[in-house]
Order: sequence, then C-alpha cells, then structure tokens
Amino acid sequence: MNQFVYFDHNATTPMTVGVANMISDTLVVGGNASSIHAAGRLARQKVEDARDKIAKLVGARASEVVFTSGGTEANNLVLRGIKCKHIMASTVEHDSVLDAAENIECLAVDENGIIDLVAFEKRLDKTEGQVLVSIMLANNETGVIQPVAEVSKIAKKYGALVHTDAVQACGKIKLDREELGVDFISLSAHKIGGPQGIGALIVNEEVQLNSLMRGGGQERGRRAGTENLSGIAGFGVAVEFVESRSHVAKTRKLRDALESSIKRIAPGIIIFGGNVDRLPNTSCIFMPGVSSETQIMKFDLKGIMISAGSACSSGKVQPSHVLRAMGIDNSVASNVIRISLGNVNTMDDVDYFVQEWEKIYLSANASKFMEVA
Repeated sequence: MNQFVYFDHNATTPMTVGVANMISDTLVVGGNASSIHAAGRLARQKVEDARDKIAKLVGARASEVVFTSGGTEANNLVLRGIKCKHIMASTVEHDSVLDAAENIECLAVDENGIIDLVAFEKRLDKTEGQVLVSIMLANNETGVIQPVAEVSKIAKKYGALVHTDAVQACGKIKLDREELGVDFISLSAHKIGGPQGIGALIVNEEVQLNSLMRGGGQERGRRAGTENLSGIAGFGVAVEFVESRSHVAKTRKLRDALESSIKRIAPGIIIFGGNVDRLPNTSCIFMPGVSSETQIMKFDLKGIMISAGSACSSGKVQPSHVLRAMGIDNSVASNVIRISLGNVNTMDDVDYFVQEWEKIYLSANASKFMEVA
C-alpha cells in the first residue's frame, strides 16, 4: 500500500482540528444542561454557545435551532412532526426523507436529477389541503444542487411549507435561510468535521412542530431528552471552521483536476451532474466494465476509500435510487462510484487515485482496446 487516501467525505468528514479537544474538555464538565447549579449552568452555556453559532451559520435565530441526533432524526422530526395532508418530495431525496412518512408523494426529476418546476407547480395547483414540500439543497450522491429558492417561491404561492435537507450542502455552498425561503433546514455535524451523533433542525417557530421524543421539556418542548453536551459543543467548533468556506476553492480545484485527468484517459466517460451546478467536492463517475463493488474493493486494497453512493445503506452495494430516478439504466448505475473530497486532501491524493483508476479501467477494457488495434 503506497498511501492512505480518504475520498468519502460525503459519508463522514474527519473531525476538524479543535473538535476532539472540545469534546474531551466537555466530557469532564459533569453538569446537566437542565440543572440550575453551577455545573449545570456551565453545561447550558456550552449548549447555547453552539446554538448561537449554528443559527448564525444559516441566518436563523438561536431559538429556531433544535438539536437532534443527526440529519436523519432532523428529517424525521419535520416530516412526521408537522401535521399536514400532503407531503411532496423529489425522487432523489435521501432515504431518511423518502422513508419518513407513509403519505409522501414523489416529484420527478430530469436527467440531471433536478426537479421539474413547471410540473411541481401544476401538482400544487391541483392539490387541496396543507402541503409540506421537502427538497434537498444538494444531493449526497451526485452533488447536484436543487433550485430550492425557486421551489420556495412557487410553494408559498399555494401556502405550502418547505423543508430542505441541507446536510450535504452545509459548509460547501452558501446557506442562508432567508434567501432559500424555507421553513425548515436539516443539518448534521459529522458532514462538516464535527462529531457523529449530533445534528439540528432549523424550524419556523410560527408552525406547530410536534415532538417525536417525549418525556421532558428540552429544546423548548420540541425534542425531549438530555442534551448531547459533548456532541453539541463539538458541532459548534466545526461550524466555526466551515463558516468562511475558505477550503472550498481548493477542494473544487482538486475535484476538477481529478475529472479532467479521467476524461483524458477515457474521453467518453460519464460524470453525472457534470453539466449543472453541483457541490465543489463531489464527483459521481461511471466506469465501463467494472462494477461499483469491484471498484470499491480494488481501490480499498490500494488504500483509497470511496463509495458507491449513500453510506446509509450499511454495506449494501446496489444500484442507486438517485440514478434510477434520473433515468439511468441499472447496467450503468451498477458501475458508478462517488468520490467526495475534503480539506485534508491534496493533489498527490488526486494523482494517486487517477493512477489506480487508469489501471482498473485499462485492465477491465483491455479486450476492447485490442479489438480496436
């Protein structure tokens, strides 16, 4: 093994410098944030400091931040906690949205995975009763960015509420609640260099949100249970790092260099979402002749960590529902991998990946090249 390359930041981003130290320090505080004695007040201060930072990051008020166990719970909290007759979500949403409720009506996307705004408005026009629309800001597999602000404008014409899963977008592109025009935003710490097991839902306080977790008055009655003090404090530190998005330009440069190199090796290669706005760190690539599972194993043997899509499938390598929704045939979708870079990656990492990608590609397609010759 020549080196260790981590290209799976959309699954989990390694902790930012300072996060682990904050977690360690917080673990010895010893107080419960709901207690009124000195230790409890110290714990509460750490919780509220982090809440303020997260609110500032998305242009919300601190009182609108509800801490959860992660993005999945945040999505479930809004989709199951808002009482409405209809829930609409795009077909490329994360499973934690698509599986969150029984009455979800799926909205089709085009070949790039972008929602059809005209069809969406026609759907709303024919729908009676309160509607909640859930459209992710950026796709976790392709990186494609959805026109959420436009979705919100249309939705508001019909009195619909709007939720966006911004778990992947946070820290990579600008995230402003007012500009997006949404009522709810889901966030997750471990996608921005924070700890796993902590997330947040930004809520519209004018809308009744029913708690899924009952038994205490924490989070203003919207999510019961003793606060995850160390996780929340770590989340706050991670937010400080991504607030400026100073690492984004470097990451985009690496991603673009990786794709350019692969295109030179295989000019006809497919990069899904490559012609539309997408996250600066994400590349979803089709390799002819080699299954996703085989690619993952071959790269792993060389110390390169990638994925075949969402990491939430717990080891299952199967054709992506996102690619299927985009009209991609399973024979192609089965050969797709996702590369997602982060601030720790270097050009040496990219060069090493391209070197190994070329070996796998040429080996699998050697017979075709011989026929051409």
